[in-house]
Amino acid sequence: MANQPKIYTRTGDKGETSLFSGQRVRKNDPFIQALGSVDECNCQIGAAIAFLPKDDRFAETIDRLKTVQHALFDIGAAIATPRSRAVDSKIEKTRFDKEETALLEKWIDEMVPQLPPLTTFILPGGHSAGAAIHAARSVCRRAERDVVPLTDHADVSEDVFIYLNRLSDYLFTVSRLINQMTNIPETLWIHNKLTT
Repeated sequence: MANQPKIYTRTGDKGETSLFSGQRVRKNDPFIQALGSVDECNCQIGAAIAFLPKDDRFAETIDRLKTVQHALFDIGAAIATPRSRAVDSKIEKTRFDKEETALLEKWIDEMVPQLPPLTTFILPGGHSAGAAIHAARSVCRRAERDVVPLTDHADVSEDVFIYLNRLSDYLFTVSRLINQMTNIPETLWIHNKLTT
């Protein structure tokens, strides 16, 4: 059996890690915070995929969610390559393009006509996959907040921020579609609902 590379490197034992640019930073650096949020969002989407029934009705949804997962890896690479600190060849290698956002918008526009119009807010939940997608959406919003300060100095492309903004809309819409396809009704928010 060939020697496998070690999973652990010990290079982060002092609380530092490396960006793709080669720069060493603390593990609570804003770039690492943003990377962590993007990774969490990706993991939640993976959980949702695992929860989805494995039949032909959900094949397209699963394929699209996997496409999003790949895009989030690309976003991670872009975040890990601050444009004010990286060499041009690395910036070009990790460039994130606006075509990814256009694809999300296309998918949203296809789904919305299939859903009942919203007249009030809905509570996150429903099918386990739909609930996991709602969790991914909330983490996506955090990732978006984490990326804002990185765009202030043009270290991260505006296209990354725009994608995350649109992704939360996509995740909200696909969670509703999953709940509809699994015949689990959404729970509507009731203002000032009292419990006994």
